[in-house]
Amino acid sequence: MTQVAGDHQGTGARGTLDASATPSWVVPLSDVDPSEELQEAVAAAVRSGWWSAGPRVAEFERAFAGLCRTKHAVAVANGTAALHLALLAIRCGPGDEVVIPSLNFVAGANSIGHLGATAVFCDICDDDDLTVDPRDVEAAIGPATRAIVVMHYGGHPCRMDDLLDIAARRGVAVIEDAAHAPGAALAGRACGAMGAMGCFSFFSNKNLPMGEGGMVVTDDDELERRVRLLRSHGMTTLSWERHRGHANSYDVLLEGFNYRMDDLRAAMGLAQLPGLRDANTARGRIVAKYREALHGFRGIRMPFAPRSGTVPAHHLAVILLPPGTRRAEVRAALAASGIQSSVHYPPTHRFSWYQARGRGRPLPRTEAVSERLLTLPLYPHMDDAAVLAVVDAVSEAVR
Repeated sequence: MTQVAGDHQGTGARGTLDASATPSWVVPLSDVDPSEELQEAVAAAVRSGWWSAGPRVAEFERAFAGLCRTKHAVAVANGTAALHLALLAIRCGPGDEVVIPSLNFVAGANSIGHLGATAVFCDICDDDDLTVDPRDVEAAIGPATRAIVVMHYGGHPCRMDDLLDIAARRGVAVIEDAAHAPGAALAGRACGAMGAMGCFSFFSNKNLPMGEGGMVVTDDDELERRVRLLRSHGMTTLSWERHRGHANSYDVLLEGFNYRMDDLRAAMGLAQLPGLRDANTARGRIVAKYREALHGFRGIRMPFAPRSGTVPAHHLAVILLPPGTRRAEVRAALAASGIQSSVHYPPTHRFSWYQARGRGRPLPRTEAVSERLLTLPLYPHMDDAAVLAVVDAVSEAVR
C-alpha cells in the first residue's frame, strides 16, 4: 500500500524526487500495510458515531502506558504537539535554554523557539552512534538551561545513564524525543520512560503509523496533569465526559491548545499496537541484511552496530557514504533504478533561521557526517527482492 510523502524529508512516497511527478517507486522509502483488522477497527469507530476524543483514545492511552511501563500516557495530535506540551509542562519559557542535538528533525528546535526559549545545539557521539554525545551535552549546559531534549535517533537508545546522571547533577529535566523509538529499550527500560517525559509520533512513516498522532508518557502526576489540561484548552473535562453525563460543565485552569487525538486514529493505534514488537523485529532483520551487504563495501559504513543490552526499534536504515562521495549523484542513480532515498537529517543548526539565532557552538562530528548520510528504504513487510534491489542499486551507485 503506497504511503504519501510526509514531513520528514519526502519519506514514504512511490514517485520520483520531483514531488509533482506521478508516483512510480519500485521500492519506496516507507510503506504502510492496512490489514483487515486495522480497516475493521477504523470502520467500527466510524460506525460508533463518536469520532473526536473519546473511549478509544482513553483505551489507547492505557495500552501505550503499558507498553512503556509508565504510570501515565496522554494522547495528542502529533509528535510536535507532544514536544511542545512537554516543554510547557516543565514551564520552559522566555530566557530559558534547551540543549538539543542538531542532527534531528526541526520540530524539536521549533517547539523550543515557540516558547521564547533558545535551542542550544550539541553534537553526536561518533560515526557509529549518531545519538547525542553526553560529554557535549554537559559542555552545552549553562545557567539558563531548563532542559535537555534527547532523541533516540533511528530508534536506537541514547546513552541514557550518562545523560540522566548529568541532568541530575546539573539540575535540569530530560525530555526524551522517542518519535523513532516505540518499543525500543535500554537495559530493560523502555525508551521514553527514563526521563521526566517521553514524546512519541505516529506519523505515517513511523513504526506505529496512524497518519498523524502523538503521545506523552510520564510517571510524574503533576506533569501528566499539566499536559492533559494543556492539550485541550486548559479545560477540566472533555466533551466525551460531558456526553456520558460524568460532568455537566467545566472550568479552565490554563491557557491551553487543541492538541487532542481523535477516536479514529486511536482505533488505528489500538489495532496495530499488538503487532509492534514483531514489526520492529522485521525491521531489524532487514537492517541486518543491509549491514551484511553494505557495511565496509567501497568505504560505506552503517552506524549502530548491535550493542548488548539495547533493543532498537529500527525506525531508519541509515548508511554513511564514503568521504567525498557526491550524495546527490548517488540519490539520482538510486531514483533512476526506482529506489527512493532520503536524508535524516540536514543538521538544524545549518538552517537559515537557526544560523541567525540560537547559541552557536562547534559541532565537528555532526558536520563530518552531514554530507554522507543516506537513508535507505525500510518497512516491516519489505521482501527479499526489494532488499536485494536496494543493495544492488547502492552497489552500482557508489563507485
